[in-house]
Amino acid sequence: MAELTAAEAGRQGLKQVADLTGKEPEGVSGVERDDDGWLVTVDVVEDRRIPSSSDVMATYETLIGPDGELASYRRIHRYVRGRGDDTGGE
Repeated sequence: MAELTAAEAGRQGLKQVADLTGKEPEGVSGVERDDDGWLVTVDVVEDRRIPSSSDVMATYETLIGPDGELASYRRIHRYVRGRGDDTGGE
């Protein structure tokens, strides 16, 4: 079995979060190799609003195993789209 690439892990994370939450994925915002596979960060629209700048967004972190299967996932952040990232980063 070939080793899972970052792109494949990202696609799996996106698909798994969409399947589990039933929410519309916005995209993959991070992929990082981990001792147990790949950590994939996925942003989703949790609640559509008008205007779209007031949509409620969420960031999920998934662990995709070397076999491409989802090992775990959790929501790590919720925010309003128009407010940007308030985590203190630059």
